[in-house]
Amino acid sequence: MKVNWRGVFPAVTTQFNADESLNVESTQRNMQRLIDDGVNGFIMLGTVGENCSLRPEEKLTILRAAKEVAGGKVPILSGVAEFTTAQAADYAKAAEKIGIDGLMVLPGMVYNSDARETVQHFRTVARASGLPIMIYNNPMVYRVDLKTESLAQLADEKTIVALKDSSEDVRRLNDVHNILGDRFVLFAGVDDLVIESVLLGAVGWVSGLTNAFPRESVRMMELALAGRYEEALPIYRWLMPSLHLDTFPKLVQYIKLAEQIVGRGSEMVRSPRLVLEGEERARVTKIIEEAVRNRPDLDKLPSVA
Repeated sequence: MKVNWRGVFPAVTTQFNADESLNVESTQRNMQRLIDDGVNGFIMLGTVGENCSLRPEEKLTILRAAKEVAGGKVPILSGVAEFTTAQAADYAKAAEKIGIDGLMVLPGMVYNSDARETVQHFRTVARASGLPIMIYNNPMVYRVDLKTESLAQLADEKTIVALKDSSEDVRRLNDVHNILGDRFVLFAGVDDLVIESVLLGAVGWVSGLTNAFPRESVRMMELALAGRYEEALPIYRWLMPSLHLDTFPKLVQYIKLAEQIVGRGSEMVRSPRLVLEGEERARVTKIIEEAVRNRPDLDKLPSVA
C-alpha cells in the first residue's frame, strides 16, 4: 500500500517467551489492538523492536507476521539496522520481497561513520530496493549524526521520503525546513518532544509509549496536527512522565514493563537486556501506575471531527 506519512506510528515491541524465543502470536495481538485503537502505521524492528537482538530469519518472520495482521489497513515499515551497508541493502531487498510498505533506515551499527560514509550508506540502501525510506537519525544512541547539510546531499534519492529526527534538538526541524523546504516529510522521534516537533513542521510521530497508551497518543496527535495545541496540552502533560521514559538507555525495558502493567504484552526482553528489578523497577512502575490512575476520559475531551 502507499504510505500516508502522517500520524502516529508506534515502534512495535517484539514479544518473547520466557526462554527468549519469539512470541509471534503475542506480537500480532498487540498489533491488532493498536489498529483497533486507531494508529496510523507500524514501525517493526526499530530500537524498541530489539532489531539487533534478532537473527536474520527471525526478522523476516516478524515482518511476515506483521503483514498478516495489518492486511493493508495500515502501512508497515521495518527498521534496517545492520552492521554493514551490504547487509542493510540485502535486508532491504528481502523486506521488499515480503511485501511490506517501507523502511526506516539506520546508519551502520557499531562503527561510527563520518559524514561522507554515512551519506554513502543511506544512498546505497536507498538504491537497493524500490521501497520508500524514512531516515532515522539518532546520534544520542547510535553515535552517528546525519546533519542537515548531509541530508541535503540525499535529496536526489527519490525513494528517501521522510526523516525521523531523534537528536533531541527540535531546532533542527527549522534548519531542515529552511535549507530543504518540504523535500522530506518530518517525523518526531522523541516522545517527550512530540508537540514541539509538530509545531515546527513534523506531521508524524514514531512513538514508543504509544504501545501502552495508544488512544491517548492518537487523540493528542490529531489535535496537535489540527493546530489545536491548547486542547492537546492536557493529554501531553498527563502523559509526560511516561514519555520521559523514552529518553533513557533502557527505554526498551521501560516500555515493555509499561505494556505489561496495562495488560498489553510481556516485559520479556532478549539478553543482554534483562527485565528491571529493584529501585529502577519500582520507579518505572510508579510512573505507569500513576498514569493509569489519572488516565483522562477521552469521551470528555475534544476530538477532531
